[in-house]
Amino acid sequence: MDCQEKLEVPVYTDVDKDTFLRDIYPLRRPAVLKRVPLGPCVRAWTVSYLAQKGGDREVKVHVSPEPRMDFLHKNFVYRTLPFDKFVQRAAEANHTDFFISKDESYYLRSLGEDVRKEPADIRKQFPELAEDFHIPQFFEPEQFFSSVFRISSPGLQLWTHYDVMDNLLAQVTGRKRIVLYSPKDALHLYLTGDKSEVLDIDTPDLQLYPEFAKACRYECVLEPGDLLFIPALWFHNTLALEFGVGVNVFWKHLPPDSYDKKDPYGNKDPVAATRALQSLERTLGILEELPPDYRDFYARRMVLRIQNRGYSMQTTQKNSKTT
Repeated sequence: MDCQEKLEVPVYTDVDKDTFLRDIYPLRRPAVLKRVPLGPCVRAWTVSYLAQKGGDREVKVHVSPEPRMDFLHKNFVYRTLPFDKFVQRAAEANHTDFFISKDESYYLRSLGEDVRKEPADIRKQFPELAEDFHIPQFFEPEQFFSSVFRISSPGLQLWTHYDVMDNLLAQVTGRKRIVLYSPKDALHLYLTGDKSEVLDIDTPDLQLYPEFAKACRYECVLEPGDLLFIPALWFHNTLALEFGVGVNVFWKHLPPDSYDKKDPYGNKDPVAATRALQSLERTLGILEELPPDYRDFYARRMVLRIQNRGYSMQTTQKNSKTT
């Protein structure tokens, strides 16, 4: 997309825990990490091997008639398949067996055994495959939250969203393009909850989403065996350039009480942020009691208060230069 400023995600090679914590993690920016040992999975996880090791256990998967999946408008359905059959279908461009159409796209995001209470953990849901994957030890064991096993059809694109925990995306097989946006560009992304309404990030409708052009686009392509560090709150959009298998490893970098204990997905806003947003909704309801011109005036005063007290100094300086 030519109308956005575009930056490459920096690349680091042969990173160990000390280097990560000293030189990369404090920057709070995405980083591609190459030649970090992930185990035999990078060579072993072929379609036939995955099907054999995963067996016929049933998995719930997303199925969409088009490759760009839209969580806001739900252009997909959930279907259940034996894992070995799912892997074979996901690797195909066209299907002889299908639910919707011959060129439908598939996406697996592994879940915990009790989907309402337990986070995903590849060691529990896919123990035979987990033996091949070595979780990078870039955080303390007690910080671990989940390891999410993901499989995507070629061409599959997932919606732009943010997560509230730091994570490492391990691209085990296949190539994947990742586009990221800074949390400081949230005002330009037309958010509904944790997701952007802008689905086509490469050729967006700028008449409908004019502010989107102001967001700075960070981009990288992950090769098999690469890791991507995605700091919490960074928006990301993924495009599978090939059939691909990956594992997301999430960990809690805030104090444990900051997180919603009833959130097995790890994507609910921190407890304090949720309370603040609920208070804001109540405040906006109170403003509705005022005439329109008064409501507009006091809403602007509130925005200034939020900017002065809530924005980081860096963001405030950036906004002052652009207004």
